Amino acid sequence: MLATILLGLFWGVVALVAAISVLPFSKIPHGAIRGMAFPREQLFVLTVALAAVALVFLEPDHRNPALAILAVIAAIHTGYILKFTPLWPRQSVDATEAQAADAGNRVTILASNVKQSNRQYQRLIDLIRTEDPDIAAALEVDPDWVDALYDALKDQYPHWVKVPKDNSYGVVMMSKMEPSETQVRDLLVDDVPSIRTKVAMPSGRMWRLYIVHPEPPVPYHDTKGRDGEIALVGIEASKDDLPAIVTGDLNDVAWSTTTRRFQRLSGLLDPRVGRGFYNTFHAGIAVMRWPLDHLFHDAEFRLIRMSRLPNIGSDHFPILFSLALTGEPQSNSTPEQSDAEERAEVREMAAEEREKDREAIGTDWEK
Repeated sequence: MLATILLGLFWGVVALVAAISVLPFSKIPHGAIRGMAFPREQLFVLTVALAAVALVFLEPDHRNPALAILAVIAAIHTGYILKFTPLWPRQSVDATEAQAADAGNRVTILASNVKQSNRQYQRLIDLIRTEDPDIAAALEVDPDWVDALYDALKDQYPHWVKVPKDNSYGVVMMSKMEPSETQVRDLLVDDVPSIRTKVAMPSGRMWRLYIVHPEPPVPYHDTKGRDGEIALVGIEASKDDLPAIVTGDLNDVAWSTTTRRFQRLSGLLDPRVGRGFYNTFHAGIAVMRWPLDHLFHDAEFRLIRMSRLPNIGSDHFPILFSLALTGEPQSNSTPEQSDAEERAEVREMAAEEREKDREAIGTDWEK
């Protein structure tokens, strides 16, 4: 009797893992589906563990079909996450020593989701002072967060874009490099701001910076607001006459349908490809981490350094990127290109989302 119950439990877990693994293929824009794409690393490990159980404990009439199913599941997850290991060719090109040493065309960016209710201001302040990035972006900042950062760092950073909000979507940018043509925009959903600005290198060369923080996927709502905002930024970056960098908490993993579409639309490179996961969320739960905080860059940039930084009391780790602007596009591999049909679908989704009258997802989570 016990053996039958345990066997049923085993097959129930296999069925659940299989369902979670394949449902994201449907591309249904709903949080309950899109969220299933997040834990592919964890599901791969669980699949291997189930295969070990099958090998040790199951009789051949159950073992063989179980191993066949689990092999397919493992292959699915491997197909997504292998790109983010050193076994895969790097997408972003490493900077040469000369490019890395060229201070006139080098930029270091620190991006951090502080978690609005986190009040350990000094941990981020100390980290910024230690790393001394050229540009630091902080997300989920309310007025108290902006005041704390400004009071401590105003002498270090002469240029500020402050968008404090009490709804978990505030953003602040602090920069040593002079920005211009700065826009703060709610692209699709009211009170979900993003920053678009032109930045001047010390050499005088110009590039474009986008700082974004779209809505998170939740099991009770569709993801059209998040998906549409990410896609629109991708289209805009592709048409920009300046080399672009897009950074922030995308509330999406690097291997998802939405992020891969963003790369097709934008043509921007992901420095994680071929280097590592650099998981930034959840900082407090080691076994449930995935890459939500990103930087994508034009092929004119070369990667100098990429690092996940220490915990600042948030549920996200900060992440840091150093890049050199060369003026010559180069990559080890390029994203697939989008087609007219895909771009039309994005515009239709965005138009549909703009017509909705609703609050942003999660506006009361941190209160």
